[in-house]
Amino acid sequence: MKELGAPTFPPAGPWDARLREPACTDLLPVETLHENPWFTVRDRAGYFTVEYRDPQVTVLPVIDSDSLVMVRVKRPVLCDSPLEFPGGTGKSNEDPAAIAARELLEETGIHVADESRFRPMAPICASSTRMPRLIYVFRVDITRREYLERQHHDDEIDEVLEVDLRHLANLLADGGIYVSVPLAIAARFLALRTLQRP
Repeated sequence: MKELGAPTFPPAGPWDARLREPACTDLLPVETLHENPWFTVRDRAGYFTVEYRDPQVTVLPVIDSDSLVMVRVKRPVLCDSPLEFPGGTGKSNEDPAAIAARELLEETGIHVADESRFRPMAPICASSTRMPRLIYVFRVDITRREYLERQHHDDEIDEVLEVDLRHLANLLADGGIYVSVPLAIAARFLALRTLQRP
């Protein structure tokens, strides 16, 4: 097994290759168990993987450095609309920042035309036992005015919320945020603030 270490990302380095390709290609034999337009389930030498066909992107929108934009997403599998960050899937040849801008607009109604405002953060893994690709994460700083002037969002979103940073740690500790990807992004955001790094 090759040693990859911590994920790399701009501007300090290139995007980690695990964002675009499964990292476990040396796990043989490979048997495809299920395929659909969104993902493939494989048995890779006894390790069962869920492999998305296209890149996954999540956006951390920060309002005036004192609150975050979160969405309540309809999740029928959980019978709930948990707190999450905007995100979704793009095409393999699409620029990840363009995916981030589109998903922010679709899920919150917030339009940020300048893709350079989407700053890369360290990518994350949603499930180290099942998913051999990482997820792109972008931070975008927005003004309160941009938040208040947001337009309509798509129907998979129940609600767009502003979460005050003074309440974020309690949401994490008390289970108010319980989905793994937003939980990890929010925890990393708080850690970076504690270390006072962008």
